[in-house]
Amino acid sequence: MHSKNYIKGRGAQHNATNKFSEFKYETRDDFLEFCRIEGEEADTNKTQYLPIFPKTIVNKVTSPDIGMEYSMNPYQGCEHGCIYCYARNTHEFWGYSPGLDFERTILVKKDAPKLLEAKLKNKYWKAQTIVLSGNTDCYQPAEKQFELTKSCLELFLKYKHPVSIITKNALILRDLELLKALAKDNLIYVNVSVTSLSEETRRLLEPRTTTIKKRLETIKVLSENGIPVNAMLAPIIPGINSHEILNLAKTVAENGASSFGFTVVRLNGAIGQIFTDWIQKTMPDRASKVLHQIEECHGGTLNDSRFGLRSRGEGIIATQIHDLMRLAKRTYFKNSNTLPLNTNLHELHKDGQLKLF
Repeated sequence: MHSKNYIKGRGAQHNATNKFSEFKYETRDDFLEFCRIEGEEADTNKTQYLPIFPKTIVNKVTSPDIGMEYSMNPYQGCEHGCIYCYARNTHEFWGYSPGLDFERTILVKKDAPKLLEAKLKNKYWKAQTIVLSGNTDCYQPAEKQFELTKSCLELFLKYKHPVSIITKNALILRDLELLKALAKDNLIYVNVSVTSLSEETRRLLEPRTTTIKKRLETIKVLSENGIPVNAMLAPIIPGINSHEILNLAKTVAENGASSFGFTVVRLNGAIGQIFTDWIQKTMPDRASKVLHQIEECHGGTLNDSRFGLRSRGEGIIATQIHDLMRLAKRTYFKNSNTLPLNTNLHELHKDGQLKLF
């Protein structure tokens, strides 16, 4: 049962204070009363897109426990509004709140394709898999309008360069022909996030994402078209979706996923405060239990930044999660085998066409 202050269609339920700002955002009662008297909306809850122009787009990933070396993100902020999203903290570096701002103020890197092409043509660049969406979803709603991800995939195909994608949006199927062309040369790998099989849970955790049914259909269509798909069963949140582990693994396997991965939820930085406020408003009957179980997985705190443990967790509950995942792998993914992407073609296509000599 939602509290009366619940903001429908959003994950975060307030604008958490930006730790780098000297100012604090607060909605005062006298302002709300003024809006009521004047017949005005205190908050339109609309999404805005703001263009930004960074100098580079491909980022070197230095974290030792993240399975990627390079990533790129055409968008900063994400309208999907997943309440647990670790990327929320990065919005503070741009001067915004990791709360509602993260979902409603989307920064659009319009030069992303141009910057990517310059990187791929650089004579010093040696092909290594670049992950689209290492931070925010490249197929979030903004992509319908700006098509930056599509333009980038066209460049990866033109220069025969390996790319991996992480998404939870069925919009990826719009670019199926591009993905099929990349797959012919073993240049593409797709990770589809499936956090729950319950639509009620999905709507609360990930309010503006593709439905579970469409997500499973996406895995199926990609797989049937020869595009390798890994299902990300992440994050596992004790007391919310931890009981679904075996069913999740079984279902994604039945729909064609060739492998799966997972993480135990961690609520670092401002996310701990945002998540706590959210669960008290959306699941007040079990808020305390869930928060305590998350703390049990991270040495008694919601905020865990220890490399090697932050995404795995520790303790009895985390051990149970890992045991279930091992059982799921043995039961539903006996023949799981992921081949590395092809890095051998790019040097021959660095100018956009095959070199003869």
